[in-house]
Amino acid sequence: MLTEKLRQIFRETGTDAIFLETDYLRRYVTGFHSTDGYVLLDEESCRLIVDLRYYEAAEKALRGSEISVVEGSLSKAEELLEGYMVLGVPYPCLSFERAEALRKKGHILKDAMPALRKAMLYKTERELSLIQRACEIAEDAFNLLLPELKEGMTERDAAALLEYHMRSLGAEGTSFDTICAFGANGSVPHHATGSAKLKFGDPVLIDFGCKAEGYCSDITRTFLYGDDGKHADFKKAYAEVYQAHELVKEQVRAGMTGREADEVARASLRKAGLDRFFTHSLGHGIGLQIHEYPTLSPRSESVLEDGMVFSDEPGVYFAGEFGIRIEDSVQMRNGRVQSFMGKTERNLVIL
Repeated sequence: MLTEKLRQIFRETGTDAIFLETDYLRRYVTGFHSTDGYVLLDEESCRLIVDLRYYEAAEKALRGSEISVVEGSLSKAEELLEGYMVLGVPYPCLSFERAEALRKKGHILKDAMPALRKAMLYKTERELSLIQRACEIAEDAFNLLLPELKEGMTERDAAALLEYHMRSLGAEGTSFDTICAFGANGSVPHHATGSAKLKFGDPVLIDFGCKAEGYCSDITRTFLYGDDGKHADFKKAYAEVYQAHELVKEQVRAGMTGREADEVARASLRKAGLDRFFTHSLGHGIGLQIHEYPTLSPRSESVLEDGMVFSDEPGVYFAGEFGIRIEDSVQMRNGRVQSFMGKTERNLVIL
């Protein structure tokens, strides 16, 4: 028997069947990760079609579940699709070539992504526990990294050490390419980690995360590598970003829109004359992908509700000087924002 989650997704598409081949959507629906395969979901059943590279592992992992495993490749999936007229497919993830091939076989295509996206907005307790685990690993790894930072090491050195620690602590992989920015490089919000060497007195911004059974964490910490007495402006700006970050946790409530949540942080920075240096949105949804819904931005009308997971990441960036971002992965629970982070310091750290 299908779970209520799968039945709801199917019902909301109004199709004869849903056909998926995108890796993270397959994983969301079946719980099994593979780099190749297909899912066929109809009113009565959910079938995962994988070739012999994955069949044994999938059959073992999904035994006793509502998912049946079928051995085969695309031709087998096409065979199983025969008899279904209206197919739900995720338009943003479907290639033109695949869409045309399905239409030539007589299928009428309908976008299933709205139903999938709606389901993915609300995390189950199991999903929340995996995100919590990914956050704990990331924080533990960061705490291991701090005493290992040395003058002369490169941004790539520091990022590699951090990623090693996350892996050694049980991470499945990184959520995204680690951003490690020394000194003025932090003024670029998505700086490409490079060969810059760490110097005494450098501000350091590290944006990182890892995966636990596919579910992501996202965290940014900014700190000083020693205090050379030249950071009065940095410290003042840091205090304002920290206040904006904490106000989101204190003031954002279920029922607010992403725009209203973003304004909580933006208004706080505006009072300090720093809002024009806050050049990105407050946050984004987090799940099997590092950027999901809801969005928390100046234009977002996404309504925040219990069960949603997103980032709280105000920041300010001064070209050629420094950047500051403080980010937690958080959830909406019992109508309030609750952080997954509790092992790393948000107040300014000076090593």
